[in-house]
Amino acid sequence: MREDKNFYLIDKSVLPEIFLKVMEVKKLLESKREKTVQDAVNRVGISRSAFYKYRDAIFPLYENTRGKTVTMATNLDDTKGVLSCVLNTIAEAGANILTINQNIPINGIAMVTIAIETDAMDSDLGELLDKLQKLHGVQSFHIIARE
Repeated sequence: MREDKNFYLIDKSVLPEIFLKVMEVKKLLESKREKTVQDAVNRVGISRSAFYKYRDAIFPLYENTRGKTVTMATNLDDTKGVLSCVLNTIAEAGANILTINQNIPINGIAMVTIAIETDAMDSDLGELLDKLQKLHGVQSFHIIARE
């Protein structure tokens, strides 16, 4: 019998602490700051059984985009080199740029849509978005579609 799963977006501030700690353990293991589950759960302060009970029930929003096509929209300052910086940052993260669509700048702002493939990325999509939003000349950056 097939089990249907329902997924919800929930603000992490209302989650029970155990879920946040499970995410901490997962990040420690993924980043290789801790080598074993036992070391990671000891550092975070939960039991191994609690980690194993909840590890498949919580994941970062962007984790499920590995190997997917993600389309992002951005507003950039109409300044020489800004788009180039954005594209270089995406390439450095290991994403494959599929398409770039830039509209004619209006009032000094260029609207750009970029589609990328995420399967070869070195980091997760959330980290990439954080880097992109911090670039000089980037007004806004957000995901508009995922396949």
